[in-house]
Amino acid sequence: MNVLGIIASGVAALFITVALAKGARRAALRPHAPDESGGRAPRAAALRRTGGATVVLGVGTAVGVALWLGAADGSAGSVAGLLAGAGIVAALGLVHDLKPFRAALRLPVQTAAAVLVVCLAGLSPAAGVLAVLWIVLVTNAFALLDHADGLLTTVGLVTAAGLLACAALGGDLALTLLPATLAAGLAGFLLHNWHPARLRLGASGAQFTGFALAASGALIQEAAPSGRAAWAALPVLATVALADTALVLISRRRAARSLLCDTDDHIAHRLRRVRVTVPGTAVLLALWAAVPVTTATLVYAELLHPAFLLLPPAGSVAAVFVLLRIPAYTPPRTAPSRTAARRTAAPTTGAAVPSAAPAPGAAGPAPGKGAPSGTARTAAGHPTVPPPPTGRSAAGVAAERN
Repeated sequence: MNVLGIIASGVAALFITVALAKGARRAALRPHAPDESGGRAPRAAALRRTGGATVVLGVGTAVGVALWLGAADGSAGSVAGLLAGAGIVAALGLVHDLKPFRAALRLPVQTAAAVLVVCLAGLSPAAGVLAVLWIVLVTNAFALLDHADGLLTTVGLVTAAGLLACAALGGDLALTLLPATLAAGLAGFLLHNWHPARLRLGASGAQFTGFALAASGALIQEAAPSGRAAWAALPVLATVALADTALVLISRRRAARSLLCDTDDHIAHRLRRVRVTVPGTAVLLALWAAVPVTTATLVYAELLHPAFLLLPPAGSVAAVFVLLRIPAYTPPRTAPSRTAARRTAAPTTGAAVPSAAPAPGAAGPAPGKGAPSGTARTAAGHPTVPPPPTGRSAAGVAAERN
């Protein structure tokens, strides 16, 4: 495959994604009838959630046409396996967007799609097992980044650019097809996914992006020439996604929370707690991803020593420990008891205490003595008391005391 074919496929993916996303955005912003509870229209919310299908269609169409025209040469089987596996997990994600189900049900489908990629690529059994584990892990790690506007789109765009550069340096231009079209598709979708986002990648677009990046990295590493340290350089490209996953698992483990329960404990949520804006979070994580991507690309090109690959993971580990100090879980608020609520509300009710009438011929209290003005007293000068639980009047109680 030549360079012009790669550029043409990327441009096609860009324009198809932009056109489809624009149509989906208009359909999502069109007024719809709200549900019975008075909330947002369910159809509009579903359209926003399934916006990632535009990336899947744009990238899939561009890659499919390139394969049909014979642009992949001898690596057509590997590229077709990449596209088929990514399409399978994207279809599973679309079902989840329309009708959510348990996250544990995704693992068998993702594993089967990864096995399909490995078999069509012709990897050895040992390399195939490691590739399947890596693809499933990185797919879910990237999918977890879809919790803020533009976050996964920008990080995925930077990572796809790094994979494109590594594949081009490795000499196998056919493996640059999917990273090139994916980067173009994410760039077109970013126009509608930037804060405030009108469309979201959802489970379909997020899993498609993560699977395409993970599987492309595995195949590029397998096809890399000897001496390029691909085994150490290419895994570094997923540093940000793996750091976010490690942060979530550690924090939930410390708080004794379910590991599969989705809560506000990701990197973007913690940055929001320290007053970083949503666009600032996306830019910050894109810059964070650019550091390991640039380092891995330079090491892969043999312009840096492989020892430099230790710097991005070490910095990410330090960042995770710093982010763990930012509180992510607010303590639950306990509802006040009925007795405490009555004690709190009693002084503000303004109800007057019933007073006893003075006995005939009795003189009132001396001026300036006794209780302050407005407090009722008995004939002997004692303050009145509220009626006891037996129902007797205050006057009868005062007469008994006299």
